[in-house]
Amino acid sequence: MKSPRSIIKHPIHFISLGFGTGLSPKAPGTMGTLVGIPAVLAFSALSVNAYLGVVICFAILGIFLCHETGKALGVPDHGAIVWDEIVGYMIALIAIPITWQTLLLAFLLFRFFDIRKPWPIRWFDRKIKGGFGVMFDDVLAGLFTLVILHALLQADKLPGV
Repeated sequence: MKSPRSIIKHPIHFISLGFGTGLSPKAPGTMGTLVGIPAVLAFSALSVNAYLGVVICFAILGIFLCHETGKALGVPDHGAIVWDEIVGYMIALIAIPITWQTLLLAFLLFRFFDIRKPWPIRWFDRKIKGGFGVMFDDVLAGLFTLVILHALLQADKLPGV
């Protein structure tokens, strides 16, 4: 089994390791999710459809990236692979007004769902393997977060909006 540090110079692995944040000795998933904040900010000025297109492209690309890095590391869902967290966080903020409060709430909710993996996230996490499996549980965590944020938005209870 290779170490993440030994493969990070390869562009595919550099990206799937969250530009190095996945190498964090503590909470690599949380560190990777932090990379989602500038990603959201970079694309938030786009129309909702364009933002959604970017997110879909990143998710599809993530299947390949995560599969390749998992194969190189010899561990399909290695903790250092955090591209899935970045994309999951981006999903959480689809069509949500961007304020520091919504960024923070999305971060906290997404990390909750990603770490706790309530049903059905945990079930899919255990059943689906490979790059698709690595991505899918974080896509679901992002969708759970997105539903909550949109419910709050519709109820005029979303902080900072």
